[in-house]
Amino acid sequence: MSTDTTPAEQYADTTPAEQFADTAGRAVLETIRAYGVTAIFGIPGTHNLELYRPLADLGIRAVTNRHEQGSGYGADGWAQQTGLPGVVITTSGPGLQNAMSAIGTAFCESRPLIVLSPGVPLGAEFADVGTLHETKDATAMVGAIAEWSRRVTSAAEAVEAVHDAFDLFRTGRPRPVHIEIPLDVLEAPADVSAEARRPRPLPARVSGAQTALAEAARLLADAKNPVVVAGGGAVDAAHEVTTLAERLGAPVLTTLNGKGVVDERHPLSLGSNLRLAAARAVAEDADVLLVVGSKLGEAELWAPRLEARGSVIRVDISPAQRDKNLAATVGITGDAAAVLEALLTALPAGVRPARDLTDARTAIAAEMRETAPETVALAEIIADALPEDAIVAGDSSQIVYMALGSVLQSAHPHSLLYTPTYATLGYGLPAAIGARVAQTEHPVVTVIGDGALMFCVNELVTAVEQRLDVTVVCVDNGGYAEIRQNEVDRGMVPIGVDLVQPDWAALATAFGATGRRVERRDDIVSSIRAAITDGGVQLVHIPQHAL
Repeated sequence: MSTDTTPAEQYADTTPAEQFADTAGRAVLETIRAYGVTAIFGIPGTHNLELYRPLADLGIRAVTNRHEQGSGYGADGWAQQTGLPGVVITTSGPGLQNAMSAIGTAFCESRPLIVLSPGVPLGAEFADVGTLHETKDATAMVGAIAEWSRRVTSAAEAVEAVHDAFDLFRTGRPRPVHIEIPLDVLEAPADVSAEARRPRPLPARVSGAQTALAEAARLLADAKNPVVVAGGGAVDAAHEVTTLAERLGAPVLTTLNGKGVVDERHPLSLGSNLRLAAARAVAEDADVLLVVGSKLGEAELWAPRLEARGSVIRVDISPAQRDKNLAATVGITGDAAAVLEALLTALPAGVRPARDLTDARTAIAAEMRETAPETVALAEIIADALPEDAIVAGDSSQIVYMALGSVLQSAHPHSLLYTPTYATLGYGLPAAIGARVAQTEHPVVTVIGDGALMFCVNELVTAVEQRLDVTVVCVDNGGYAEIRQNEVDRGMVPIGVDLVQPDWAALATAFGATGRRVERRDDIVSSIRAAITDGGVQLVHIPQHAL
């Protein structure tokens, strides 16, 4: 990696005294930093500089993406590794609009995200006079897709909005929020006390109503064939889910957002395979189905709904989720870990024998391979090349959703970064960057199709600039292969789906990364392993003829 100094380091000794001015921008970032956030993602712009001014002094790393969509996905990858919300700073107007796809993703996937943007000065709302980046109603625009969007009128309101965001992330369903700070408020001195900027105590975790807990414990104690489904709402309850499954001898299926809640090498794990009928059949045949932190949506199931035949216990932080897509026999509102701790206390002591899942595993594996045999075979080769502790960022590419999501065996949550519901293109590379910024213990790899990579290829230079070790595995099927097949299936002549490809290895080299082109299938494993070992930003291109 380069050892040259960065621009920030070059100017470190010439920082003006105004750097430490106590503006509203500083008050907001100081509050965010007090909660533990150490990195932000975004692009400096004319109107947001007072949000950038205090970053170095506060010890917050600024990651400059090459598009604000990448900032949102980078913040998401960072958040999944730290357990803290990702933070994005955009400028007004187009910068904020560029981040909208990432905000929509965070909403659909229930990810904690704070987006900070400047706005027109107080009194200039809806003026339509042609000021730079003027937007009709930025707060309403973001509010249409975020959990909430607020235009504040003072530094104190802005700081209070930050506290409210962290309260949401700690006690409710985590989703994106937006704070718009009028430019005159942002740049003015902050009249906010030091005490008001300190983090607020973590509220007690809610363990659910006693009557519901007692009825759920009774159903589970009497169950002959219990099954657990764990979703994204269970990722902070991995120990409790595993312990409860062992107590019941119950198989565990997860959504892709819940992947790794139970170590997928565990004898009771059936992996993140709910898209497969053979896996859904295990859940549907349960006499008691325990669903923890999942809305059981069609995007995860690849089916209209889960047709449970027995009793259904649903645990969710949001009461609005408890009967969504599948009515609950018993619904418990509360924190997943706290609820499961309470259930463990209420259940009889002792561990039931684990069920023999050989037939279920055989059926799931057979269906997976029958659905996409060539893609699964390639995914198995790629998985074999990866270190066991790798963090893998996927994209909405066939190699991921048809194969790698099932083939990879994750030992813990957030080992696979993915967006199964929003299914956006261009997520994988910036999410990998965010994951690497967050930690250096685990190697980070993104596996991405050529179509998806073209959505975010500009972020290669972000990774180079940030001096990161990130390996990009580009599986090139010549364009939008699945959509091409969809067109053929509809009797259409393929249109708009067979794409011209760049020289991917040369393109990576032009960005300052290392580009590798795999010519033979037998060289895939060695090429990926060499890229990870060598470090830096690496791109391994697997062209069609090597697939």
